[in-house]
Amino acid sequence: MRAWWVDEPGPMSTHPLVQGSRATPRPGAHELLVEVSVCGVCRTDLHLAEGDLAPHHWRVVPGHEAVGVVIGTGTDCSRFKPGDRVGVAWLGAACGRCRYCRRGDENLCSSPVFTGWDRDGGYAEHMTVAEDFAYPVPAVFTDEQAAPLLCSGIIGYRALKRAALPVGGRLGIYGFGSSAHITAQLAIRQGASVFVMTRSESARKLALELGAEYAGGAGDNPPVPLDSAILFAPAGDLVPVALRALDRGGTLAIAGIHLTAIPALDYGRELFFERQVMSVTANTRADGEEFLALAARLSLALTTITYPFDAADRALEDLAADRVTGSAVLRVRPEQAPS
Repeated sequence: MRAWWVDEPGPMSTHPLVQGSRATPRPGAHELLVEVSVCGVCRTDLHLAEGDLAPHHWRVVPGHEAVGVVIGTGTDCSRFKPGDRVGVAWLGAACGRCRYCRRGDENLCSSPVFTGWDRDGGYAEHMTVAEDFAYPVPAVFTDEQAAPLLCSGIIGYRALKRAALPVGGRLGIYGFGSSAHITAQLAIRQGASVFVMTRSESARKLALELGAEYAGGAGDNPPVPLDSAILFAPAGDLVPVALRALDRGGTLAIAGIHLTAIPALDYGRELFFERQVMSVTANTRADGEEFLALAARLSLALTTITYPFDAADRALEDLAADRVTGSAVLRVRPEQAPS
């Protein structure tokens, strides 16, 4: 099968992503073999390729927003059968035994497995997934629409919960990429006012089209104090900026897996009056199930740009250069012409 993998991590200009041929994987007893149709291109993939996240095994295949069709099952599988469409997300396995798993926080598992980091992901024609960690894909979404939901959407949903946004509150969003453009719609549909701060002019335009009340530069002050904020941009220097924009009792959720250094905080200006900071770590399967059902019910609008499989490296280059508005999606299996 054809696949892309991370060879020597480094800036995209050094071509860390390499395409080649791999043996098609075989599913274990509790695993599905999936023929990948599409895979979302996530900023985490970029962090992996460039070395911000150290690869967990040599020549790992990135990709954790995969949609495809089951073509094989292990001996102990029962939830899915060949021909079913499934989604594969970031959390690939949890031990189920540690104190975090036992209390329902499998996102904090002491020995987790992540798709496209610990196990090979969806930048390939085939992949395996533990059956218990695969999702049925809502029929209302095409493959291209569904792919970003599997990480950008799920993580944004968890970040929104962590941000403790009050009913009818004011939400600030810093950075407006794949996850943010989905999360903004969730918040607006739930009655919130959304204020977007991002350096991309095209992203600001999209934010307003989706219903944001305000869209300004990354370091700009929103026109009103915020009840909650989510930082999607991997820029630590925006943490004090966002905290200063919060009203008393406000919460800042930091949604990324990687963040540059945070400058020293001024307690009086940025933390006093019970402002608080929350990190967001992975997701639980319950988060994924809740979000996918909600996304289908709300008929979220997904803004996507699709790249052919041979252009996976170009997709990451465009993401690094802020040339992607909305979500980038890799088309792995060519679309079938209508019969």
